[in-house]
Amino acid sequence: MHRLLQFTLDLFDTAPAAEPATPAPRRQRHRAQPSLPVSSAQTPATATPAAPAQPYIPGEHFDDVLQPASFRHPRANREALIGDSVVAFEFVRRKRRSIGFSVGPEGLTVSAPRWVSLTEVDAAVKSKSAWILKKLDESHERHRRIESARIEWKDGATFPYMGEDVIVVLDPRHNFSEAGAVLNTDGEALPGMPRHTLHVGLPHAASESQVRDAVQAWLMKRAKRLFTERLDHYAPLLGVKWRKLVLSNAGTRWGTAHADGLIRLNWRLIHFRLPVVDYVVAHELSHLRVMDHSPRFWETVSTVVPDYAQLRGQLKQETLPPW
Repeated sequence: MHRLLQFTLDLFDTAPAAEPATPAPRRQRHRAQPSLPVSSAQTPATATPAAPAQPYIPGEHFDDVLQPASFRHPRANREALIGDSVVAFEFVRRKRRSIGFSVGPEGLTVSAPRWVSLTEVDAAVKSKSAWILKKLDESHERHRRIESARIEWKDGATFPYMGEDVIVVLDPRHNFSEAGAVLNTDGEALPGMPRHTLHVGLPHAASESQVRDAVQAWLMKRAKRLFTERLDHYAPLLGVKWRKLVLSNAGTRWGTAHADGLIRLNWRLIHFRLPVVDYVVAHELSHLRVMDHSPRFWETVSTVVPDYAQLRGQLKQETLPPW
């Protein structure tokens, strides 16, 4: 039985950013251990305990008036002053050959071999200061955008559907049977205001979770129908056959293609404009011809989506509401 091949399309920059590792000083009496990939799922083998915090007395120092910017990891056990910023980071010991850095949603994580001294670790952090601050700023801004896009699910809430904003209307007067909701696209609105409304068969006293679940169920049904149509459209153009479509809720990828014709697509793609959806569909179907991301693969994608690079950028840059 042939080995199953799977290739993925990464979600826009949600995975922690990793800086090329800083080589650790070579030691004569210790052999470096094989490197392991840094992953937020790994459990640190050993962590250096944090120095006890000094009691804070308001007004004791003039510096209290102007505090530097602060980036604090929830599991921080060391910190460094980088420029005007205090960076409290998670430091872990791992079996690896060099000092490594990763910046994720929680902040900075620094990992190092057991034999590297803390002085050397602190020096490495200083040497990577520009990269660290850049990634922390980007992560902070990304988090701010995501939080600003968070939806309060109630009557009048707005969510993106196929690149357009849709207003939620709680409409207990109607029974929408299995559909749960009905999209009205005939409405007229002022310039800059959404013209589509989704009438959801819920009372005005419905809880936020009830409204959210009803909208999500409607979106997933629409996504399944649309994705099936687009797969059927692009598969003949690429000369491939897909076997089954599965909707995913993955947090780090938009799509997955298996060599046996199974296609997984993230239902949240339904938030994007149709050209972006088409790019992801064509991307995954192209993997049924070329099982890698070689130049030949991208040439295959370009035969059906010539502007794939621009659409790929939109996929990474656009901020969607968290669910």
